[in-house]
Amino acid sequence: MHSFTRKTLLATLIATSFSAISIVSTTATASSHREAPFITENPKVDATDFYMFRSYENNREGYVTLIANYSPLQDAYGGPNYFNMSPDALYEMHIDNSGDGIEDITFQFQFNHELGNGGAGLAINGVAVPQKNIGTVSTDDSPGLNFKETYTMTMVKGDRRTGDKSPVSKTSDGSTSLARPLDNVGDKTFSTQPYAQYANSFIHDVTFSACPSGAQDGRVFVGQRKESFAVNLGEVFDLVNTNPLGPVDGEANTLADKNIATFAVEVPIDCLTGGNENGIIGGWTTASLPQVRVLDPTPTFKQPAISGGAWTQVSRLGMPLVNEVVIGLPDKNRFNASEPKDDTQFASYVFKPTLPVILNALFKVTAPTVENRPDLVAAFLTGLEGVNKNGSLAEMQRLNTGIPATAKADQKNLGLAVGDSAGFPNGRRPGDDVVDITLRVAMGFLCHLDLGLCTPEDAPNGGAEFPYTDGALQNAAQFDDVFPYLTTPLSGATSSL
Repeated sequence: MHSFTRKTLLATLIATSFSAISIVSTTATASSHREAPFITENPKVDATDFYMFRSYENNREGYVTLIANYSPLQDAYGGPNYFNMSPDALYEMHIDNSGDGIEDITFQFQFNHELGNGGAGLAINGVAVPQKNIGTVSTDDSPGLNFKETYTMTMVKGDRRTGDKSPVSKTSDGSTSLARPLDNVGDKTFSTQPYAQYANSFIHDVTFSACPSGAQDGRVFVGQRKESFAVNLGEVFDLVNTNPLGPVDGEANTLADKNIATFAVEVPIDCLTGGNENGIIGGWTTASLPQVRVLDPTPTFKQPAISGGAWTQVSRLGMPLVNEVVIGLPDKNRFNASEPKDDTQFASYVFKPTLPVILNALFKVTAPTVENRPDLVAAFLTGLEGVNKNGSLAEMQRLNTGIPATAKADQKNLGLAVGDSAGFPNGRRPGDDVVDITLRVAMGFLCHLDLGLCTPEDAPNGGAEFPYTDGALQNAAQFDDVFPYLTTPLSGATSSL
């Protein structure tokens, strides 16, 4: 192996990729805050949250915002390399507008990393420096910046691998190379301007040339944000070591001191719906890696390993918390490698959910007795009749784009369950408290609404008098009311000068 050239290694890799299929298929999967075993080994492709909602920024009512978060549990001070995305991965957002659980539109992201000084790296007296910056940073070409991250965005119509592809370009100059801001290293690095102002300069106005005429403009931002999810994480997974009927803000949000990597895209509604009659779209995010990797014994900055073979999906996320608290441990990896169209194989986890049984064992609350849980099937697999049902039996977010957005000040964090029809599970906004909603729905809250799915008698401990909560409050006030909605990331260091 040590005598191989990189060219020889690559040729060997491609030649052996097909024989490795059986190995990869049994090990590759991931997604959502470390909830599947394999993803703990690949945090850069760990999808943590997916949002899909009618844009509620003023004068943007004709758009839908898609947000996918990756690379969880980022400590702001995590230098010197911080949290750039993987140049070996393919990150994707998928839209189903025909109701069959198969993507009709995909937005793909691929990353490129370059050292400063034209790729040679910054040096002092001819010696390369170890940091990503050695001076203040205010733009993507600041002289003290020693690391630049760019990405390309591609829109695919049809099958994600064989469909028609078109590049997404900057509206201003037609460029297809989009810059990502440096993570929030600290106040001294960004002392010439606030980090928020610096990061906002990386919100790109873009053109989706494959969209219908009149629906081709949009925006994209990829960069670090403050972690948007709120959950009492440690205690929840310590046998629900909290009071599930306590105050909704009585516990600490374990993720409050973390950052996240965010992909945010704003797309015209008329592009996403594809002219369908009901205006309902489904959405989810995935990440894929090349099928085979060989470690390079003489790694370089650009090539620490050699990869080849077909893209293999290792991360998937649509509705929140599904793989964390619904899918059984033996199937978590397989779930994340699968596609929504094949989700009938996991239906038993929705028909016979274990979470209510666990809560019954721990707290003696009565689990719903309705057979095959039609309420959960509607919430997670089909959508709700008259709201966002689109015909498919598949786990993904569903959004009725015909329902107007609710202004930030008027949003209710329990969404559809309390009359805010623009909220979860009709899509998902950053301020929707999906942990509390999911706990209540799992215990049968929908049986107490006039939806024809089940009756209050089927869920005696599922009514409004049982406000299940993890105690970590989530609401719209915690977020911005302009794109990309998620807030400025925490600083890696505060200024001491």
